[in-house]
Amino acid sequence: MLFGHAPHNMRMDRHGRVVALLDATGTFFEPSRTAFPGADEADWARAALLDPDAAGPDGAWLLDFRCFAIARPGGRWVLVDAGVGPAQGPAAGWAPVPGRLPAVLAAAGISAADVETVVLTHLHEDHAGWSAGADGQPFFPAARYVVQRAEVAALDRADPVYGWTVAPLRASGQLHEVDGHHRLGRGITLLPTPGHTPGHQSVLVEQDGGGPDGARDVLVTGDVLVHAVQLGNPAVPYSHERDRAAARASREDLLARAVERGALLATAHLTRPFVEPG
Repeated sequence: MLFGHAPHNMRMDRHGRVVALLDATGTFFEPSRTAFPGADEADWARAALLDPDAAGPDGAWLLDFRCFAIARPGGRWVLVDAGVGPAQGPAAGWAPVPGRLPAVLAAAGISAADVETVVLTHLHEDHAGWSAGADGQPFFPAARYVVQRAEVAALDRADPVYGWTVAPLRASGQLHEVDGHHRLGRGITLLPTPGHTPGHQSVLVEQDGGGPDGARDVLVTGDVLVHAVQLGNPAVPYSHERDRAAARASREDLLARAVERGALLATAHLTRPFVEPG
């Protein structure tokens, strides 16, 4: 596998209250056409228009690993997902570790202590990596880590993420399990979007009546869609979805919600952080 890391200049993209934080970039361990069975030539042609930088040589899938920070009053922040993590984290077997999230946060003027909440869309290793630092301790010392109860219940205790994320956060009192729709704070709502994993969740960020400079609402997708081929055709399954039918329903519902609200999508793995829903 060939991996690269976030660009040296660590440029951050921002839309209103939402800041995109690029932790790493890499080449997936499966070719794109293996990872997305059922996509036809028209689907791939549309995907190439929507996200041309995702197409690597010989059918390789080039992807980003991205987190999002949401500004809160008083200089506080909500972080959505925690990237690939340090070199010794559970993503080391396949993802481009170490990620650069600590440096990217610093470049954005966000300290670990400024993060009041970490929302984990799901408990895959490339989304929970910086839940702990290189020392194995919670990386965000003042944060509560919010995850769906169904996601924790479905996680095998033998999964490395359990020992890296769930067990230590329970021990420190920082793990906060929720059920279904959950209002996290003003203008931030957690939406259950199961299928990729049993307790997957996405995040709606409302921009307070238009937000700064007329910013639109944002839907942070997590892995509801992981490639532009699913943005162009939400019926296309992903080979690593736990429940393909549920994932498709969640994807279709989320895209419809985004269109209805005129919201942008904030994506974890497309090579552009903010994209139109259709």
